[in-house]
Amino acid sequence: MPFLGKDWRSPGWSWTKTEHGWKRMFLYGHELEDNREIDLKGLCNDNLFVGDVCELATTKRKKDLFNNNTKSQFIFVDKWIYVHNRSTKERHVYSTLGEALNRLDFSSAIQDLRRFNYVAKLFQLIARTQLTSLSGAAQKNYFNIMEKIVRKVLDDHYNPRLVKDLLQDLSMTLHNLTIHVGRCVLVGNVNIWLCRLETIHKWQQQVSNLQIPEQTCNGMTFDDLPLHMQNKILCELSDAYDIINVGQAMPTLHSLSEDRILWKKLCHFHFSDKQFGRNLVLSNSEKVDWKLMYFTLTKHYPMKEQYGDTLHFCKNCNILFWKDCGHPCTANDPDSCLMPISPQHFIDLFKF
Repeated sequence: MPFLGKDWRSPGWSWTKTEHGWKRMFLYGHELEDNREIDLKGLCNDNLFVGDVCELATTKRKKDLFNNNTKSQFIFVDKWIYVHNRSTKERHVYSTLGEALNRLDFSSAIQDLRRFNYVAKLFQLIARTQLTSLSGAAQKNYFNIMEKIVRKVLDDHYNPRLVKDLLQDLSMTLHNLTIHVGRCVLVGNVNIWLCRLETIHKWQQQVSNLQIPEQTCNGMTFDDLPLHMQNKILCELSDAYDIINVGQAMPTLHSLSEDRILWKKLCHFHFSDKQFGRNLVLSNSEKVDWKLMYFTLTKHYPMKEQYGDTLHFCKNCNILFWKDCGHPCTANDPDSCLMPISPQHFIDLFKF
């Protein structure tokens, strides 16, 4: 019995009405049961192709044309994804990392400064370990978003150091996969991946040659602030390399960037007291060298991550979403069910 409805297993047959009843119609130059030739142009004009087959084919052609001619991901109405993390007797289905990349709006997220670092860190983790687990469509979407990340840095001069690390990890991963491992672990032709590797090297060169122009300011500058205010601003930075770069701007800031109290606060922000006891670093004066202590601890323990905005997971609905986009929650108190998701936790949600 053929499927006549909209079913993914079979789109159904097309039929034409004749004097002797209904007969099955074959497309694209085949013959009917009475061996009469089909005039394709005439059939199209008479709207005999209207049906499930042509509707599904037209939808697929439009989707393929959109994905091939655009640099953005396929647009979904819902900006959230239901995470299938278990299988039942009735349903054996799991959500994949590639589906999450396609469904969640990362293209718009990188335009928000609160989410840029989060997306860049997530893509760095994917580049290190999860690139081969993505489907072909997800890999294409991944590199389209990567192009937008690089363009954001080149246009707005925002956080080039983070993107340099991301491109370095991505370049090393692709080099190992295409040269040492082989094309068997990659989706698509190996020549496409070699072209992508070449594109990454071009992005690395563009980011490395980035020159941030000096801005003339007629008003008060950072150097005009009192020292205690400058020190307070430096204490708000959570990245050690940002503190070091600020200290290289001028001699007065260099002395502030070497302050022991500043590095002590930074150590306590990222690490616990138990970790200090195992890796205590003393200077010649028997005092703790907090700057050296910080870089010693980074070799043994992960640092605390801090982002302006993250993806959230609803424990009641098992839905992953951006908080400002919302989702159809059925809980009486939706806010109590929300849980912020770090980049590593995002990847762990799709490991089975």
